[in-house]
Amino acid sequence: MLLAELVATSAAVAATRSRKAKVATLAETLARVTPGELEVVVSYLGGALLQRRTGLGWRGVSDVPEPAGEPSLGVLEVHEAFEAMSRLAGAGSQLARREAVADLFSRATAPEQRWLQAVVTGNVRQGALDAVTQEAVAQVAGVPVAAVRRAAMLAGSTVAAAGAAWAGEEALAAIGLEVGRPVMPMLASSAPDVASAMAGLSPDLGTEVAIDAKLDGIRIQVHRDGPDVLVVTRSLDDITGRLPEVVEVARSLPAERFVLDGEALALTDDGRPMAFQDTASRTAQETGVPVTPHFFDLLHLDGRDLLDAPGHERLAALDALVPERHRVRRLVTADPDEADAFAAETVAAGHEGVVLKDLSAPYAAGRRGAAWVKVKPVHTLDLVVLAVEWGSGRREGWLSNIHLGARDDSSPTGFVMLGKTFKGMTDEMLAWQTDRFLALETHREGHVVHVRPEQVVEIAFDGLQRSTRYPGGLALRFARVVRYRGDKSPDEADSIEAVRAHAP
Repeated sequence: MLLAELVATSAAVAATRSRKAKVATLAETLARVTPGELEVVVSYLGGALLQRRTGLGWRGVSDVPEPAGEPSLGVLEVHEAFEAMSRLAGAGSQLARREAVADLFSRATAPEQRWLQAVVTGNVRQGALDAVTQEAVAQVAGVPVAAVRRAAMLAGSTVAAAGAAWAGEEALAAIGLEVGRPVMPMLASSAPDVASAMAGLSPDLGTEVAIDAKLDGIRIQVHRDGPDVLVVTRSLDDITGRLPEVVEVARSLPAERFVLDGEALALTDDGRPMAFQDTASRTAQETGVPVTPHFFDLLHLDGRDLLDAPGHERLAALDALVPERHRVRRLVTADPDEADAFAAETVAAGHEGVVLKDLSAPYAAGRRGAAWVKVKPVHTLDLVVLAVEWGSGRREGWLSNIHLGARDDSSPTGFVMLGKTFKGMTDEMLAWQTDRFLALETHREGHVVHVRPEQVVEIAFDGLQRSTRYPGGLALRFARVVRYRGDKSPDEADSIEAVRAHAP
């Protein structure tokens, strides 16, 4: 298959909001692949390379040669080129990687170059999430989509499940939980408050639910098979060598084989959580602040798979295996007032919020369903738009990613940047802001349109972290647009001092 066919598919998927149309488009392309191309094409249709590390970032693919006039690259050629780059190391590797990029991109057309840049930097914006790709795989292979989803969860990737799907339903069913092979983690949906979450899980307010503290750490999955321990992140990256303290705790537990789900986080001397980046830095290096594991679920124990067991059974097994100091704090109750008080205590202790859990539900690996519901306090700020970036994919032609600034009297411009976001924008909002910011334009730098600092926007965010990237020394975490404030002037926007009041 030519890369051009895949790029055209990606563009078509990005151009529609219809899930049915996305699935049909992906399925049409998947129906044309050869067995040898399947894994690469499935991965690329999901917007990702098969290689976890290539040594490339935006800088490495930003300066590219003139594009080719006609498409000629095959998807396997592209995969082999990135595979060769991923193996480069040592003296001369940077030069060799630049030459390899130049060679690959010189054979790509302009649309192919843009797609290659996006896939390298993780910016393929087409709305083809794993769940949609799984539906397309099931449709083409003629197998139940539920079987594909479960296999993907247990195998750790849609790519692995696709290969089994082509072999038939029995091959999918043969994929089970294996200690030592990471499983896609179960995810939580969201609710605005504890009362709403309780109402969804216990409509009659007579059914007990588990309420866990939501820790702001590194999501970890820990596998132990005798002396061998594997620690992976939420994205299933192996960080075993960087977290020796987690390995030590795992080896201290009274069992030979298990799979635990939890969080690792750095704590202050008085037991409060440190800033998220202090914990997150441990995923990048072996040394740094020590982290402590806290577990909240158990998926396997000494030969017994617990994935399909109800939550109360898994928690009973977890409590018997893991000492309290290494378990996430938990309350089991049917009383909304008790639940609300527990959530308030948890936030006051410095944690993100709480997760409410259905005690009868199995562990739905890889799913964001209704059985787990997270509740986090929402912070908002009124900030000023300093610049806007042109969108890509479905947002091409619209100004999308906004640069956010707080008032700062010490700055020559009167504002200091705190981050960017394109989250929370409807199509109507995108169309409006494109007209609005083009009218405020002062100058351009590449794809960035700088504007007069006149438009105030209300931003919701989950927290703040220290930042050396922005001159204010802080950056917003998970920022998203609530609404534009036409009723406020830039002088009424929040100051950098007010922002710092939200810092931990």
